[in-house]
Formats: sequence, C-alpha cells, structure tokens
Amino acid sequence: MTTSTVKRTVAAIAAEMPRAAAVFEEFGIDYCCGGELSLEQACAKAHVSVEAVERELEAVGRENRSADSIDWRSVPLSQLVEHIVDFHHQYVRRTLGRLNQLFDQVMTAHGASHSELRPLLRFFHTVADGMVQHMLKEEQVLFPYILRLEEAALAQQPLPPAPFGRVENPVRVLKLEHDDVGAQMKAIRALTHDYVVVSTGCNSFRALYATLAEFERDLHQHVHLENNILFPRAQGLEESLRGAAKEGQ
Repeated sequence: MTTSTVKRTVAAIAAEMPRAAAVFEEFGIDYCCGGELSLEQACAKAHVSVEAVERELEAVGRENRSADSIDWRSVPLSQLVEHIVDFHHQYVRRTLGRLNQLFDQVMTAHGASHSELRPLLRFFHTVADGMVQHMLKEEQVLFPYILRLEEAALAQQPLPPAPFGRVENPVRVLKLEHDDVGAQMKAIRALTHDYVVVSTGCNSFRALYATLAEFERDLHQHVHLENNILFPRAQGLEESLRGAAKEGQ
C-alpha cells in the first residue's frame, strides 16, 4: 500500500473495503468508534505492525467481491437502513436473549467460585439495557426520517420537517451511546481476558465467552455502518436538500 493509505482513516478504509473489518478485528484495531484515527495511528495504538496490517489488507483487497462485500456507500439509504435493522438489530435482540440464558446457567454453576462473573454480569446488563433503548430510538425516530429524506430527494420534494431540528442532533447522542457501549464491551473483554475460558470451564462457560466475542464483533460492524456510513450520508443528503431549498427561494 502507499503512504497515502496509511494516512487514511480506518473508518474510510473499512467503508471502501468491507472485508477490511475482519483484518481490523484480527489485529484489535477499533474501526467503529475509533475510526477517525489514521491506519498508522490505529496500528500504533493497538501495538501492531502497520506493515503486517497492510499485507493483510492487500490480500483481502485482491479477493473477489461477493455478496458480503456490498459497498454500503452507494446503495440506497433505505437498503442500508433495512440491513441494519433486519440483520444487526435483530441479531442484537436475539443474542441478548441467548446471553441471558447462558449467564443464568454459568452463574448457577460457577458464580461462587469465579469472582469475575458478577461484575461481568453487571457490565452485560448495562450493555443490554442500553442497546434495547438505543435501537428503539433509531427505529422510531431517526431511521424513519432518513427514509423521508431519501423519498423527498428522489421525488424532488422539499426538505421534510424533522422533530429534532437537524439530523446532527440525534446523531450526536447516538454516537455518544455507541462510545459508551463500546467502553462497556472493552471492560467485558478485559474481565474475560479476551474471552479465554479457564481450563475448568464447562461447555456453558465456553458458549458464554464465545457468544460475547461474536456479539462484540457484530457490534463493531454495526456501529461502523452507522457512524461511518449511514449518519454521514444522511447528514449530507439533508444538507443537499436544505441547499436546494435556499436556491429556490
């Protein structure tokens, strides 16, 4: 890769090349909430070799595009919103239920002998409660307005009224909530020593840690799509419609 590539933000790289997300996960690079860092800065923060990351990115860049490598920067916003809700939001709701069951089993069997489980459960409850409310705000307030924005643009209609002023207002709150849930998941990762189960752990213990790890990976992709693609695109479309309205006055 070129010098200009290592100076690009990891968010931009992940947006342009969706398979880069798997590379960033492998090296522990935050490309969602911390996506504003350049590749060079992100590698330094994660204490990994930028050259090694570049090699992996070049490898995935040579792979053929497939259905799981959709360029979300160019599809209709309605398609992106539908994907976030039907894939990521439904995954979160389904997996939170599964994690609740696993925590019940593991706490019953190992709660007395594993002191880390109680704070781990507290962090999980914070994540679960926060995500449920967060997704409702998106689905009931912001996402419907984004769809109206796109409909107005396609029909060459004026900017629709928003119940929250500008898109940037709910986006600011939602991004702060993304930061918060990201911090909670980092605490969970630390408590579980990167989701490594002790040798005495039962199958439920292993399933709990594996599901938490999978949940975190999905969360990274989920937040990346919103922070780095959906929100900027929605704000850009809103500004475009606002500019068109001023020109027509």
